[in-house]
Amino acid sequence: MAEEKKSAAPATAKVAVKKTDEKLGFFKRVAKWFRDMKSELKKVVWPTPKQTMKGTAVAVVMMVVCAVVLWGFDSAAQAVVKALINIFA
Repeated sequence: MAEEKKSAAPATAKVAVKKTDEKLGFFKRVAKWFRDMKSELKKVVWPTPKQTMKGTAVAVVMMVVCAVVLWGFDSAAQAVVKALINIFA
């Protein structure tokens, strides 16, 4: 029944290791950036044309709905302001 306590080893300080590589030249960095970009773009899951059309349709419908609601609030506010002007003028 005697359980042994595990002694926690003291935490050792981690030392950051500096790279000893030289800094690449401008054109090599640009070429590396393009290679990295190309490899990342291969990982992207591109939407199908059907998914793109569906997403575009949803966005357009939402913009129209928001425009109509904003127009409604604007018309109502304009009517209130005109009524207040007619009352106090």
